[in-house]
Amino acid sequence: MAQHSFLDKIGGTPLQEYITDIRSYAGELTLEIKPEHIYVVLKMLKEKFAFNGLIDITASDFYSDEQRFEVAYNIISMEYVQRLRIAARVEEDKPEVDSVVSIWGSADWYERECFDMMGIKFHNHPDLRRIYMPEDFEYFPLRKEFPLLGIPGSIQMPDKAERTF
Repeated sequence: MAQHSFLDKIGGTPLQEYITDIRSYAGELTLEIKPEHIYVVLKMLKEKFAFNGLIDITASDFYSDEQRFEVAYNIISMEYVQRLRIAARVEEDKPEVDSVVSIWGSADWYERECFDMMGIKFHNHPDLRRIYMPEDFEYFPLRKEFPLLGIPGSIQMPDKAERTF
């Protein structure tokens, strides 16, 4: 199923109502969705359009005044050998979307990683907690305002004398 035939296939279906923008870059088709529709759209893509695999979930920081963050879901249909990217832009003051763990169990760690590194919250996630940084860490290291060398004193580092390498 080529990209244009997929777009033809969704024409006239309820899925089309949720799409706010369509982009193509380097042969990758991206459907932009409002954040409040992410769960419905991804469930529909899995159940009605055979997108049965979640490849990953990522987040980007555009460091802009409006819709600062983008949460992107890379999915695949093994039946049609089709990749698709679903993206939602969220505001800095409310970086939230619904969890899709109930659709794809593999979303668990991807959502936790986006939460830990970017501060994106996933509603109804079964165990949304940090996986890399300490639980009491107040910052999100992949946000663009985070200093490249980190924040001095924010994490206790081992004493240089304790290093054995």
